[in-house]
Amino acid sequence: MAAQEHEQPLLNSEGRDQLEETAYDSDDKVHIVGIDDADDGSRTPPFSWKKLWLFTGPGFLMSIAFLDPGNLEGDLQAGAIAGNSLLWLLMWATAMGLLVQLLSARLGVATGRHLAELCREEYPRWAGLVLWMMAELALIGADIQEVIGSAIAIKILSNGALPLWAGVVITALDCFIFLLLENYGVRKLEAVFAVLIATMALTFAWMFGEAKPSGIELLLGILIPKLSSRTIKQAVGVVGCIIMPHNVFLHSALVQSREIDLSKKGRVQEALNYYSIESTIALIISFVINLFVTTVFAKGFYGTELADSIGLVNAGQYLQEKYGGGLFPILYIWAIGLLAAGQSSTITGTYAGQFIMGGFLNLRLKKWMRALITRSCAIIPTIIVALVFDTSEDTLDVLNEWLNVLQSIQIPFALIPLLFLVSSERIMGSFKIGNVLKMVAWLVAALVMVINGYLLLDFFSNEVNGVLFGCVVCAFTAGYAAFIVYLVFKGITFPRWGKSKNVTDTLN
Repeated sequence: MAAQEHEQPLLNSEGRDQLEETAYDSDDKVHIVGIDDADDGSRTPPFSWKKLWLFTGPGFLMSIAFLDPGNLEGDLQAGAIAGNSLLWLLMWATAMGLLVQLLSARLGVATGRHLAELCREEYPRWAGLVLWMMAELALIGADIQEVIGSAIAIKILSNGALPLWAGVVITALDCFIFLLLENYGVRKLEAVFAVLIATMALTFAWMFGEAKPSGIELLLGILIPKLSSRTIKQAVGVVGCIIMPHNVFLHSALVQSREIDLSKKGRVQEALNYYSIESTIALIISFVINLFVTTVFAKGFYGTELADSIGLVNAGQYLQEKYGGGLFPILYIWAIGLLAAGQSSTITGTYAGQFIMGGFLNLRLKKWMRALITRSCAIIPTIIVALVFDTSEDTLDVLNEWLNVLQSIQIPFALIPLLFLVSSERIMGSFKIGNVLKMVAWLVAALVMVINGYLLLDFFSNEVNGVLFGCVVCAFTAGYAAFIVYLVFKGITFPRWGKSKNVTDTLN
């Protein structure tokens, strides 16, 4: 029996408690055609373009987090301050992000559960609640940046007629659009995101064409690693904003939107193969879009006095002054791309919030209720921020620094559980990752956490003033480090602890 357990994924889709929260109801899942019922599912079926098309979607929704306004701001600042010298780092950071997201997808496909659900099952209740609160804080931080980015775009496109707070309110209402789209099915929702990604690709490619950067300099920036003391902060930002904690939770749930027979090893492997292909394609596209933004600002502002002062709020105006009107004013081209990035990322943020809340708390709420709660958590602080920022541009820079720190703090609480879960034979069966991949994954995770640790150290060394504030930060740091040590210790003991069952136990 033990040998059979190692060859099976975690659960049969019919063996789950019907009272438990699930990422998708069976009626909402996309049916994969071309399955021969007579096949026992022990072999992986041959490649099919039609099946690849049916599996395409979750990876593109996941890739939105690589294109949100926070990433775009990191791109433009890296380009303006470091020129093309950090393009190699952008490429490798995207590759590291791809590895993490593929592990997240692997966990969701092989177990039939997403990361938030498994954290609830594998950790004690108090630890699960702490992980949930950390995930929610990371999501709120990302959501504020995304909503503010959309609001800036709306303000530009309305020629200032709509103030920032009005743009925030308009963006907040996208959760209802999201609910409307969900009612038409998963594929319709994915089609809308494809349009938004295509809009970003078109607008930023247009800007790339207007700027006419040197192809040789671009290629050298990708192939030759360069780093200097002046660009270290931008380098940290490039890596730090690629891996988003809420996106790790999101992808493990998105892959469950397809109908997969978890009792058949060949079907699970087939799904993993197709998801790997479509996720890779999606992140290649996201890399190209980020490259467009970086090189445009590198060509226009690298080495100028304006380089250190460019941010989301004034980037469009600087582009307009640099490149002029053209056939269609570049200010509005930038705003359209920024709006597509902001709107798409806020909707996926709402999606991620539903999975995080439902998974950790095991809530079976109606979709509109979960979306309303998720939106409300971020929209009130965002409106407050918008009202303050409308009178002071410097506030945005301070805000973004704090929000980046907030998300950096949360990264270990997504990566550590993910890596331990996907390495567990009891949980993953034969789909657990091998020793080589495990070593590479831990090296990537350690690198990302060290880089973000540098960001935190640099930030707090500049911001912490006063004995009282210093004591509070030290106490928080001690608790933070202790919880990370606990997660590592608990992960090492996963084979003995936990409540998850193998499919053979369920069927017997």
